[in-house]
Amino acid sequence: MTPQEETVILEARDILGRYLSQNPVIGSWQALLDYCALTVRGPVERFHVLYLDRKNRIISDELLSTGTVDHVPVYPREVIKRALMLNASALILIHNHPSGDPTPSEADLSMTKEIQKGCKYFGLTLHDHIIVGAGTELSLRALGKL
Repeated sequence: MTPQEETVILEARDILGRYLSQNPVIGSWQALLDYCALTVRGPVERFHVLYLDRKNRIISDELLSTGTVDHVPVYPREVIKRALMLNASALILIHNHPSGDPTPSEADLSMTKEIQKGCKYFGLTLHDHIIVGAGTELSLRALGKL
C-alpha cells in the first residue's frame, strides 16, 4: 500500500466515524459489523460497549478496557454500572482479537454469561457480543452462545 492510499483510508475512516456519530442508529446487522470493524481493531485487545436506547440508537460507545495482545480485563459490575448511569436499555459488547482469529475463548464466554446475568437482573437487554478478527467479525448470538 502506498502512503497516499494509507492517507485516503485514514481519511475515509475519519469521515465514516463522523457520519456514524451524527446518525447513530444501528439499523442493520451489516451496519453494526461495519461500525465494529471501524472502531475496534488494533495490536492489543480492546473491550468496547455500545450503550443503546430503546430505539437502538447509540447513547455512547465506550472503550471500557485496553489489554495486551491476548487478554483484556473486563469487570461485569462496571459494564452494568455504566449502563445504569447512562439510562441505557440495551447493550452490545465488542472486543477484538489481535491474533486475527475471532473464535471466543472460555474466558470470553464466561464473562459474557456474567454480564448477561447482570443485564437480566436490571432489566437490560444484551443484544450481542461481537469479536472482531482480521477481516471478519463473529457474533456470540449467531453461535447460539447468548
